[in-house]
Amino acid sequence: MQTREDYLWNNEHKVVFHYTPKHCSWLNQIEIWFGILMKKVVTRGTFTSKENLKEKILAFIDYFNETMAKPFKWTYRGKPLSE
Repeated sequence: MQTREDYLWNNEHKVVFHYTPKHCSWLNQIEIWFGILMKKVVTRGTFTSKENLKEKILAFIDYFNETMAKPFKWTYRGKPLSE
């Protein structure tokens, strides 16, 4: 679909898409963090507005950074798929 490709490559849009391989090991680290955010804030949360949700997420990020943050254990060994 050429029109879709033209739209996605147009630099005038506010949203820019960056395609990365879905098997990137660093994506696991991001998924872990978003899982923590979902469990601690969003799931079963009560929000009166988008602004209220934003405030609670930002407050959790501050709390997380002060009390819970630690390096994620990187388990990828860099072994090639075939030798």
